Amino acid sequence: MNFGYVKFSTFAPEIKVADVDFNANSIINAIRLASEKGAKFLVLPELCITGCTAGDLFNQNILLNNALYGLKKITKATQDKGVIVSVGLPLRVDGLVYNVCAILFEGEILGVVPKLSLSLLEQRNFSCADYQGYVKIDDVNVPFGKDLIFKNKQNSSFKFGVAFYEELASGYDFGGEIVKNGARLIVCPCAEYEYSNASNDRLNTVLAFSKKYACGVALSNCGYGESTTDGVYSGQGAVVENGQTLALNKPFDQEMIFADIDLEFLDFERNNKYKNLGINDQSHQIDFDLELSDDTDRVYKKYPFINLGEEELLIRIQAEGLKKRILHTYANTLIVGLSGGLDSTLALIVAVKAMELAGKSSKDVIAVTMPCFGTSSRTFDNSVKLAKAFNVTLKKVEIAKSVKRHLKDIEHPENVQDAAYENAQARERTQVLMDMANMYNGLVVGTGDLSELALGFATYNGDHMSMYAVNASLPKTLIRHLTTFVAQNSKTKKRTVLLDIVDTPVSPELLPAKDDKIQQVTEDIVGPYVLHDFFLYCMVKRGFSPKKIFKVAVNTFKGEFDGQTILKWLKTFTRRFFTQQFKRSCLPDGVKVTEISLSPRGGLVMPSDAVSKLWLEELENINI
Repeated sequence: MNFGYVKFSTFAPEIKVADVDFNANSIINAIRLASEKGAKFLVLPELCITGCTAGDLFNQNILLNNALYGLKKITKATQDKGVIVSVGLPLRVDGLVYNVCAILFEGEILGVVPKLSLSLLEQRNFSCADYQGYVKIDDVNVPFGKDLIFKNKQNSSFKFGVAFYEELASGYDFGGEIVKNGARLIVCPCAEYEYSNASNDRLNTVLAFSKKYACGVALSNCGYGESTTDGVYSGQGAVVENGQTLALNKPFDQEMIFADIDLEFLDFERNNKYKNLGINDQSHQIDFDLELSDDTDRVYKKYPFINLGEEELLIRIQAEGLKKRILHTYANTLIVGLSGGLDSTLALIVAVKAMELAGKSSKDVIAVTMPCFGTSSRTFDNSVKLAKAFNVTLKKVEIAKSVKRHLKDIEHPENVQDAAYENAQARERTQVLMDMANMYNGLVVGTGDLSELALGFATYNGDHMSMYAVNASLPKTLIRHLTTFVAQNSKTKKRTVLLDIVDTPVSPELLPAKDDKIQQVTEDIVGPYVLHDFFLYCMVKRGFSPKKIFKVAVNTFKGEFDGQTILKWLKTFTRRFFTQQFKRSCLPDGVKVTEISLSPRGGLVMPSDAVSKLWLEELENINI
């Protein structure tokens, strides 16, 4: 099954300026290598058939004629290779010389795209006249012009166009017009000197463009063999997708790079964000027939929500949201249920920061610890130490008697440890927090996280409810990371307790402890959060199907989780994600911090009665 991936490669072959035969052979070797490595597209540098530094030799008929001869030789070499090739050369059209990119496939020239955004030096040798039509090569009329869009017959999303690097970097939005005409992919030939920070500038340019237009870009700069009279060329290549670098050559690496660009994801992003990018009927569409691979070796970030360097910003976003709610409601205090676990720890950190931003004392944060049947001494002691370390007001409320009385009132046997037994504790805690908020003119700060919301692993109207949810957009893996970050940047007293909390197994602690040991480990019940957070990101942020999530998860977690384990927990995730939507449909307010929010007001819009049948059936059909 093809998941919409196209394997792109970029390469700067060794060339000799004006030695067309040498250059053609070098390019043909590159085509052979790309084909052997399974690439479906090879992007070569600007003017690589002749070299980009030929200067006024571009006006010599002997070089122009040999460049055309080299193009024909290279075109013939693409026969039976299964690789689309973009190659640069000077080409005379109706008496004018253009700097062009020729698109080759299976022994044919599909089209020729001229460079129109020319520097003053380039205008000495090349025309920027906007001619669109056909050019005759070997008695074949070949489409010529900036408006060419190339489309695969076997996959309508595999549509690409050509925009030279300067055309992406300049004010002339040639690349944007190509994307507006339906292209998902941009072939980007380049001929730019290597100088201080140039490689970063090039990468940032293509990254910004790909993010702006939800497309993929494959850039190939000139490299070894160009004249060094005025500068050197590094042969830098890059393959990027929607603002993300998939493959990158360091300057002067001179290696062919490969990366799978995800067409399905680009369609998902295009429809999600850029609905104005419709197809312009004025574009000249050229069809080709290329069968895509039914596999991919692409690996994704194991922790897609974690971006190093953003830690302080994310906590500040949480605190700013909470500060606004404090000021708007004239609240005097913040009430945080402190369990000694990760979620409530980060909520406390945010609450203290919010009070500071609001010009209030940390003592106005009331941390409430509510031990009951399953509370271990480790988590209780850590909650006390944490409250002291952050200089907040600590209150202890024993809820065991209240819960037992409630169970008796509803005629529930105390020795039956079912959902009612567990949830009675969670709802009692919420009642305590809500009533204390009324007592102290405060707000109950929600501690529940994105991972729990995705799985519905929360007690409805228990820990599910609050007056402002600061963690609702943060998955468990990120909360652990942020807590670790705060620990590493704190003095000994705070650092010691925070690191112990990070090392404590995640647990709701609703079943009686045995020998003071935690009896419920959440990840034993619902599965590893590192997998669930990965599944969530792939499904909601990237729009992947269950089979595609499984495939990329197997690639990404190779050596850590086997296929059977991944499939087991992916089924759990899918089933719970659908059945537990009713809990997300009535979430309290909460600030969006990461790329994903499941809030019914501005995040995921999904009915509570949506059926998971199609998704689960696809998983059932996976053979391992």
